[in-house]
Amino acid sequence: MPAIHLERKHRLGLKKARAAAQRVADDMAESLEMRSEWHGNALRFERAGVSGSLTVSRDRVVLDAQLGALAGLFRARIEERLHADFDRYFG
Repeated sequence: MPAIHLERKHRLGLKKARAAAQRVADDMAESLEMRSEWHGNALRFERAGVSGSLTVSRDRVVLDAQLGALAGLFRARIEERLHADFDRYFG
């Protein structure tokens, strides 16, 4: 199963980082029909063929995702979009 791991430092603080993570999740929900739920400072997400978490701290954000076979075919495209979202919301 293909995996994606992204990690980035930020200067938002925990409260603003959680809000930024929620905006990423809202975008994914709208465009990819992705469901998400907070567990502490980890936003867990899933849909058919994709699952993972987006964990925030006061100075870092970490995304770990597992892709099913079909979603794995689009891994490069998914990573490109995630990098753009990280730049927009955590940059």
